[in-house]
Amino acid sequence: MTNFTYSTDANGVATISWDQPGTSMNVMTREGFGEFDGLIRKAQADEAVKGIIVTSAKKDFAGGMDLNVLAAIREEAGDNPAQALFDFTMSGHHILRNVERGNMDPKTNKGGKPVAFVSPGTCAGIGTEIALACHRRFMVDNPKAKIGLPEILVGLFPGGGGTTRFSRMVGAMAASPVLLEGRMLAPAKAKAAGLVDEVVAADDLLARAKEWILSATDADIIKPWDAKGYKMPGGAPYHPAGFMTFVGASAMVHGKTQGVYPAAKAMLSAIYEGALVPFDTAITIEARWFTSVLLNPSSSAMIRSLFINKGALEKGAVRPDVADQSVKKVGILGAGMMGAGIAYVSALAGIEVVLIDRDQESADKGLGFITGLLDEGMKRKKVTEEKKAAILSAVVATNDYSKLQGCDLIVEAVFEDPGLKASVTQMAEAELAEDAIFATNTSTLPISDLAKASRNATNYIGIHFFSPVHKMNLVEIIKGKETGDVAVAKALDFVRQIRKTPIVVNDARFFYANRCIIPYINEGLRMVKEGVEPAMIENAAKQLGMPLGPLQLNDETSIDLGVKIAKATKAALGNAYDGTADEVIFKLFDEGRLGRKSNAGFYDYDDKGKRTGLWQGLRDNWGGEADVALEDVKMRLAMAQVLEAVRALEEDVLMDIREGDVGAILGWGFMPWSGGPFSWLDILGSGRAVDICADLEARFGARFAAPQLLKDMGGAGESFYGRFAADAEAA
Repeated sequence: MTNFTYSTDANGVATISWDQPGTSMNVMTREGFGEFDGLIRKAQADEAVKGIIVTSAKKDFAGGMDLNVLAAIREEAGDNPAQALFDFTMSGHHILRNVERGNMDPKTNKGGKPVAFVSPGTCAGIGTEIALACHRRFMVDNPKAKIGLPEILVGLFPGGGGTTRFSRMVGAMAASPVLLEGRMLAPAKAKAAGLVDEVVAADDLLARAKEWILSATDADIIKPWDAKGYKMPGGAPYHPAGFMTFVGASAMVHGKTQGVYPAAKAMLSAIYEGALVPFDTAITIEARWFTSVLLNPSSSAMIRSLFINKGALEKGAVRPDVADQSVKKVGILGAGMMGAGIAYVSALAGIEVVLIDRDQESADKGLGFITGLLDEGMKRKKVTEEKKAAILSAVVATNDYSKLQGCDLIVEAVFEDPGLKASVTQMAEAELAEDAIFATNTSTLPISDLAKASRNATNYIGIHFFSPVHKMNLVEIIKGKETGDVAVAKALDFVRQIRKTPIVVNDARFFYANRCIIPYINEGLRMVKEGVEPAMIENAAKQLGMPLGPLQLNDETSIDLGVKIAKATKAALGNAYDGTADEVIFKLFDEGRLGRKSNAGFYDYDDKGKRTGLWQGLRDNWGGEADVALEDVKMRLAMAQVLEAVRALEEDVLMDIREGDVGAILGWGFMPWSGGPFSWLDILGSGRAVDICADLEARFGARFAAPQLLKDMGGAGESFYGRFAADAEAA
């Protein structure tokens, strides 16, 4: 299989163009990297070739490395994966080192051939590392194109020389937004950051690169670190300014990661240690730290969940085998913030939208919300006037149900009132074709019960969006007892169209995400009632890697909603309901502290809505002086979520552990470093997890009892991915 094409022109410029077969975006494989190396060496050996252009035949340059390659290398290596991964990483370093040093005399730095990188669009990961090894980097003048090194977001760091090269180019401090935050930059910002040298109009891109190649001198192609007298921008660690930079960077990394993300710490170590030695030694150090991260179970779990599993779900891993169900026209019932948000992402995806509410004024408010999002985008220069006009023209805001005619999907997003939902369902279905699919956006109400109002429960399904819709990536699709395959496929195809990540679960109280979030929140409330210092609860959650502590999460979702859910759950469960945590949230509700929306909740807020600190009333009412161990607080908060995930799998609410892990990270931010609840249990080991449960159950109550599934696995020494992964991949 040929990944690259090679050609030379009359002026002696060789062009190596990446065009991986069968993919819309180039991703690097072992075979591809070897082919690239061979063509670079071919051009370097040809006396007629004066310089080389590295570019792409696709609209973008590259999406990065195929991370399945790293998994395959580890598996093939048997008992010595560290050596195999290190050797693979170093082979990549040798390839890119040859790009920048090939034919060059090591003493005089003369005789090399200029290599220009030309990106026609977006470039990430190993693509950007190839760019950094080239002598000059040209990028298309297109604000939609992005370039960067986002590896940190999937539990890695740039291990193909990108960490060492970029930090040596611009200094550790200037490199941090790209390396430590994984920012992808538009061309103009990329040039300002030093990632690219020139931003050029598409029509002139190749011509400008050739012009530079034909005029380049020996001095133009010497990398700064290969030139005599090189000094690291901002100072190396032994320089006073550099020392302060690295001290600050260490504190910043620990502050942001709480010490639970190994890649960030390893990357900083590679930069620090690499800055003390010559370049070739530095990239060896980088390779060793990269290998260390690859072997860390946290990074392996993150790669699996956030790259492999997420990608599989987005490509339809759990989709029924039925014909394409792409949505052409969608009707949204309810023009509140949720409904308007769904309408916005639908119109953004090119779908025709009818946005309905009880009266024209309410419908227009929904349209106004969409307009506000577009205006925000224009301020950030993400949206043009033309794009704004196109999106708004795709949305019809009305109170006329007859406008729903022709819709092949309805998404109902009215208040969580079964009677209201039944009423709008029947009004909408009166205007729809028999085969139209009806979806309800609900976070708590049973789908099978709501489906009774529909003329055809087979075509009725739940689609649970998370708020705010335009920012949250996860969508939870819920199958009722009678939901058919076509409805599931329709929902999945719709989610794919609007560029979200779907998980599919069976109908049960709170479905999957809320089922796990609520125990997390309640455990925080229980500890407040027990007299645990509220700040300790919140900081323990952050040390676990949770984005929000349970008390802040209460404020963000609103305390009156929590009270409503508690009352509804008590009514449904009767004597089986455990209301231990209710005292705290009901107290705040009675005092009118409804969370962020009322500028008063578990936290106090200033006039602008900024948190100023935890409410003193928490300590006044419940003490906050209990003598508890930090590790107990952390384990209670973690296990409260994880055990619910296991029960959801045990009860067949969750059908695929991949969905359980991806859904947890994207849905409520569950400890991303862990790869998700099932990956975390595999890191702990099922036997150890059962022992932890037994200890927590003895000291804090039956809610921590290990589910039978976990006990069985602990007794057999099984892991979740060992037991269930093959079934998931075959589904």
